[in-house]
Amino acid sequence: MSTVVPVILSGGAGTRLWPLSREMYPKQLLALTSKQTMLQDTATRLRGIAGAMAPIVVCNEAHRFTVAEQLRALDLTPSAILLEPSGRNTAPAVALAALKAMSLDPEATLVVAPADHVIRDVRQFQQAADLAVTLAQDEKLVTFGIVAHAPETGYGYIRRGEGAGPAYPVAQFIEKPPLDVAQQFVASGDYYWNSGMFVFKASRYLTELSRFAPDILAACTAAFQAAKIDLDFMRIDKSEFIKCRSESIDYAVMEKTQDALVLPLDVGWSDVGSWSSLFDALPADEEGNVLQGDVLVHDSHDCYVHSTSRLVAAVGMEDHIIVETKDAILVAPKDRVQDVKDLVARIKKSGRSESALHREVFRPWGSYDSIDSGDRFQVKRLSVKAGGVLSLQMHHHRAEHWVVVQGTARITCNDKTFLLSENESTYIPIGATHRIENPGKVPLHIIEVQSGSYLGEDDIVRFEDSYGRKGTNT
Repeated sequence: MSTVVPVILSGGAGTRLWPLSREMYPKQLLALTSKQTMLQDTATRLRGIAGAMAPIVVCNEAHRFTVAEQLRALDLTPSAILLEPSGRNTAPAVALAALKAMSLDPEATLVVAPADHVIRDVRQFQQAADLAVTLAQDEKLVTFGIVAHAPETGYGYIRRGEGAGPAYPVAQFIEKPPLDVAQQFVASGDYYWNSGMFVFKASRYLTELSRFAPDILAACTAAFQAAKIDLDFMRIDKSEFIKCRSESIDYAVMEKTQDALVLPLDVGWSDVGSWSSLFDALPADEEGNVLQGDVLVHDSHDCYVHSTSRLVAAVGMEDHIIVETKDAILVAPKDRVQDVKDLVARIKKSGRSESALHREVFRPWGSYDSIDSGDRFQVKRLSVKAGGVLSLQMHHHRAEHWVVVQGTARITCNDKTFLLSENESTYIPIGATHRIENPGKVPLHIIEVQSGSYLGEDDIVRFEDSYGRKGTNT
């Protein structure tokens, strides 16, 4: 049996779950359906497949530190974290993972799974994955078809061909159908939801890619060969990778190969692609409501209400989604949640930051929360984890005043280094080289008051950085 290499695809933006999911902190990095994040749930699930080694993760460069930190919290060291310079859909992403897997074992078998799916019956999924790995040894390309219990119009479908099972030849892939067609699909019993999960030998996938999409393989190979190691990450070469066209595995390979099999799966699966699907994936109370956080409702039914930072109260609501974050609130009927993606596009087009960033922004050393701002000032709360070190940096346009409210800080300001304890403060003038470190074993919390003519995050000149960001300004 060849080495089994789980591949976690973690490149999506999850815009339909705005305002919780955002470009710089998408849904796979959030704890939406359990105490773990969706990425962590996926890694834990794949870990239980027989003979599975540590996963290869393909993710956006901007998410790299959060991905690494969340896996570290599971005491899991991935086989590789591949950084995509830009999104090119699943066919190129899996090609990169296949090339990496073959460098570890030329006979490697991949189990490919998106990072943002929910699977309730984990053991049954793992048993199905074990079977799919066995089928892949016969050079088959296996996809999981989710048994359709309802005429869902938000999913693509797979029609199975004739066969004795448990896996069947793939007869056809179908795009998201209208409701009447979806109803016919479910009634026939020959159609499954397209899960976007795959099992095949890395070499077999690359062979089929060379037959049906040789340009994608050529671009990915060049980008992979020119990749550079950066701390715990493999940074795929941007100049080569951007030459690659965007294409899904379905279009590039699975619809064209003669060796595709669909393995039916009935495990409580959801891709949590919208607020309504998240609502369906969570247990409801006796009024049919799913309530998260500090929420009170009266005479309200079949609603999803989520609060992150304050009391949210609803009266007389039915079949609605209400989601509150520190800087945005969404209210929408459940049957209109697919339009959230269009709303996010409008927010982005207007130049507002809420499409990409939360008010609290995570960094490899911890996070900062923008508490208040006005003309020529901004107030932030910095949270520096134990052992965290900010870059040695300076600003051209702003001064900073720091007040330690919890923990102990080691401060560098020009040629001086000193400690600050709780209730102590210091001033960093414009142009001073400075750094914050947390030498302690508890989180460090600092209130930072910025003042100056320009307060943008790009007013940073980094001289040294423990996280490979030297020379960058964001």
